[in-house]
Parts: sequence; C-alpha cells; structure tokens
Amino acid sequence: MSSILITGGAGFIGTNSVLHWRKLQPLDRIVVLDALTYAGNRSNLDALAVDPAFTFVHGDICDGGLLKGLFERYDFQRVVHFAAESHVDRSIVSSEAFVRTNVLGTHALLEAARTAWRASPEGRRFHHISTDEVYGSLGPDDAPFTETTRYDPKSPYAASKAGSDFLARSYAHTYGLPVTISNCSNNYGPYQFPEKLVPLVILNALMGKPLPIYGDGMNVRDWLHVEDHCAAIALVVEKGRDGETYNIGGGQEMPNIELVGLLCDTIDARIVADPALATKFKDCPASNGRRCRDLMTFVPDRPGHDRRYAICADKLFNELGFRARISLADGMARTVDWYIGGEAWWQPIQSGAYRDWMKQQYGTAH
Repeated sequence: MSSILITGGAGFIGTNSVLHWRKLQPLDRIVVLDALTYAGNRSNLDALAVDPAFTFVHGDICDGGLLKGLFERYDFQRVVHFAAESHVDRSIVSSEAFVRTNVLGTHALLEAARTAWRASPEGRRFHHISTDEVYGSLGPDDAPFTETTRYDPKSPYAASKAGSDFLARSYAHTYGLPVTISNCSNNYGPYQFPEKLVPLVILNALMGKPLPIYGDGMNVRDWLHVEDHCAAIALVVEKGRDGETYNIGGGQEMPNIELVGLLCDTIDARIVADPALATKFKDCPASNGRRCRDLMTFVPDRPGHDRRYAICADKLFNELGFRARISLADGMARTVDWYIGGEAWWQPIQSGAYRDWMKQQYGTAH
C-alpha cells in the first residue's frame, strides 16, 4: 500500500480524480487537503466517508507547518497538486488570491516535498496540474499548442499558473525533485462549479434564465471530459518521465456559441422526452413548448478574452498510449443528465456562493 496526497481534492477535477484513483488503487492511503473555499465541496467525497484508508484535511496549501506534518505522518509516495484558484473572470476582478494560492501555495508544497523526500526521492512523484491557458491564444489557422509552445499568458489566472509551472520545473532541474506537469484543455463533467460555462448554461437553461454569450460567441475551446483527464493524470503519475510536461486535450474544438447550442438542444430533447422533467423544471423553455436557444443572450466580451485554445496531445499518446475516448456529444449528454439528476448537489450552491458570484459578474443573481 502506498500513500498519495491530493490537494484541492474537494473541487471539480480533484473530486473526480480522487474517485478515479480509489477505483484504480483500492488499498492506497488517500489524503485530501482542501481549503474548502467557495468552489470546494466536502460532500463531493461523501462516498469515501467510511473508507478507513481515506483522510480529509481541511487546510491551506500555503501553511508550511501543516504540510510538513502531513508529509512526516503519511510519508507520501505521490502528490497530485490540483489546488488552485481557476476562474479567469474572478482573476480579472481581483488577482491577489490567484497569486497567493497558485504561486505561493505551489511553492510551499514543492518545498515540503523537497524537504521530506531529500533523503529518498526514488519511487516518488510530484505531479503538478496546469492549463492550456499558459500558452496564450491561437489564431484560427494556428497549429495546436505543444509542450514546447512558448508561454504567453493573457490573464492574471493564466499568469499565476505559468508562474507555478516554472516553479515546478525549477525544482525538478535544481533539486532533482521527481516532478511531472500536465497542461489540460477545458474540462467539463460532474461536480463542476456553476461559474464555468457548461454547468452555467445547463442550470440557467433548466431555470429559464439568460445564457450569457461573451462577444460574438466565436471563441474556440478544446473540450475534455473530466473522466478522460483523470485517466490521463493517473497514467502520467505512474508512468510519465521525471521532469517532463504532458499536454492532455480532448481533441474536440468548438466555438462557445455552438457548444451552448449543443447543450440547449440536448436539454430540449430530455425535457420533451420526459413529461416528469417538464413538471420538475417548469421554467425551462422546453417545458413550455419553446427552445432553450431562445435564452441565449449576448453580453460584452470580457477583457483580454483569448480567441482560441487547442491542445496537441501526441506526446501523451506516443509515450504512454493515451488518447481521450469520450466524444463531445456523448460527454455533454452525460453531463446534462448528471446535472438534471443532481439537484441535491447544486441547489445549495445556487442559494449561496454561486448567487453571490453571479451578482458580482452580471449585476443580478440569474
């Protein structure tokens, strides 16, 4: 049995990764460290509440003393570092928390691992989770980002993640810390906080609220289902080469306006096919003979909005044999179904931090 520390494990991707790791490694000691800020949800991990090899720690990755104690107590063989402030819009409004968590927090964690593993680094792995946004923006005909693409972050969020990537690389080079890094494209799937585009569209459509479209809606993203992402991370953690970066992409680009349309059409079909859903979500346009697309509302573009992201994941395939398997249509349909059936999860969010965020962004709690 080995021991793994997963930071940010009560967040969206972290939660899915914890659950995925438990399926892969049923005997491992899993320790989740999460500060439970507005997007962290302890209940995401309720399925592991009776697992004797699971430990949840409510704490801050910037707390060096806490980290030192955890490394001493559990002798981690693996660290998977998800903990981050991650929403671009919020980083534009206020960037301080992004610098603190993403840069200073990553430094504290790297330093804790370096200190704890100094005498015996063999068989250890520190995996740092990053984003395609560190690479900047692509033109419509540009080749996708590769692992050697020059960093060109455009938002405070992307800049803070770029800084954390450079720190992780420096610890690999200077101290020989066994580090791997992955840069992923846009994730979607279960447990994603409603500030993000996909759950925002789904929940607003179900409630008959406007679906905000930035600018002309033609910003393009490469979409990756979180299950594919978690499978790729686990593979890199176990078989990736020390000091290497691996891009993880879905290979499925789509303009935001088309993605919103796909979600609208999927919700329409679900409501029409099931009269009980029309009763349950009575404010949804599809419950009243209309289309969810009618809710699409163009809003002013956000500052510095990157036009296109696309990931080349050939290195991941060539070295480790992995490609994303979940198609965009299937993945979005599964995600719609999860949120339709997930009121117990998202209703408390709707009445709390989500409403505060919506009011801050759009002047009203949609």
